[in-house]
Amino acid sequence: MTGVHLFGLAGAALVGCGVYGLLMAPGALGRILAFNILGGGVFLIFGVVARRGAGAGFGADPVPQALVITGIVVAFCATALAAALLVRLSAVDAEVARDGEKEKET
Repeated sequence: MTGVHLFGLAGAALVGCGVYGLLMAPGALGRILAFNILGGGVFLIFGVVARRGAGAGFGADPVPQALVITGIVVAFCATALAAALLVRLSAVDAEVARDGEKEKET
């Protein structure tokens, strides 16, 4: 088994774990983490596909490398946005719960 096969299998395993997590995670934070795992697997598989072309005697193609790096940056930004929205949603839910308790007391 070569390194290309090992990385390809690892990427497929990460994609499988990410899809399973997206389908089975009960909370929003679990889904965000599962989506990140899925993205990591896709990036790994994309890197393996780009490496196989370089292993066939061709020069290393910089386009897949640039796409993976750009994808990592976009995934980080999307994760930060999702985490910020999740924090804001929990703050709004807590505020609504406090308002509901105040109405019950009066």
